[in-house]
Amino acid sequence: MPEYRYLHLDVFTDSPFTGNQLAVFLDAAGLDSDLMQTIAREMAFSETTFILPAETSDTDVRVRIFAPSTELPIAGHPTIGTTFALAHEGRIPRGRPTVTLGLGVGPTPVLLEWESDRLRFAWMMQPVPEFGAIQSDIESLAAALEVEEQDIRDTMLPVQVVSSGVPFLFVPLLSRAAVNAAVLDRGAVRRLCQAAELPELPVFVFSLERADDDATVFSRMFAPVFGIPEDPATGGASGPLGGYLVHHEAVPAEQATHMVSLQGAKMGRPSRIHISIRARDGLIEQVRVGGQSVLIGEGTLQV
Repeated sequence: MPEYRYLHLDVFTDSPFTGNQLAVFLDAAGLDSDLMQTIAREMAFSETTFILPAETSDTDVRVRIFAPSTELPIAGHPTIGTTFALAHEGRIPRGRPTVTLGLGVGPTPVLLEWESDRLRFAWMMQPVPEFGAIQSDIESLAAALEVEEQDIRDTMLPVQVVSSGVPFLFVPLLSRAAVNAAVLDRGAVRRLCQAAELPELPVFVFSLERADDDATVFSRMFAPVFGIPEDPATGGASGPLGGYLVHHEAVPAEQATHMVSLQGAKMGRPSRIHISIRARDGLIEQVRVGGQSVLIGEGTLQV
């Protein structure tokens, strides 16, 4: 029976047992899509990645990303974590400045920062966000999240769909307490999306309330549509989040290139997701999402 080796990493953190868990299967040739999906469901992490030989000359490897119930074209913590796994295995030469992963959305450059011979930090490039529909039924949305309607309205920011490959419904909340109080009613969210003629979407709630940390944003993300009740760190939503904040002038222009989203605190798995947005004349030109990862363990799966 074939054995497939994987690494277990915690991503968007520098401390074990925090951040977002990831399984990286290092040599996935021979696994078909159905088996990859079955393995991702068995691993039961937010995502599992499978490394394959490069399919195009402008990439170093092909990486497929699976949540427990579906394949994703792009995701942040799998991209960052897989990059750290490749570095750990020596598949990225020490000191190399970039690596390009072939994701579902296409070639995705990752910028590398080294400390001696150890990868210290990685930045993934993300597509410039696309801004979708603004949702007006705040009363129903507040009920679906079990928060007060005024917790949304008083932010003076819109509830909006934004995507850098995967669309998320962004819901601003007035306080960190409101973010922590949110409880998602999937049936109500599904009905809300249906009424707006949208597919069921993952929901990203956040607050700009400051506290005694350096976080720009305090956030949570619910994605039962992907088989993820709540995600400790969502890099694929963090680029669009940064774009949303810049687009709606919710952060000063000088802060746009140095933002931090603190996610997963409610779950006991705090994650620090770095966001850098470069804009000119009101137009977003570049989106980067970065962070660290720590290796927790490794194993093999017999399939």
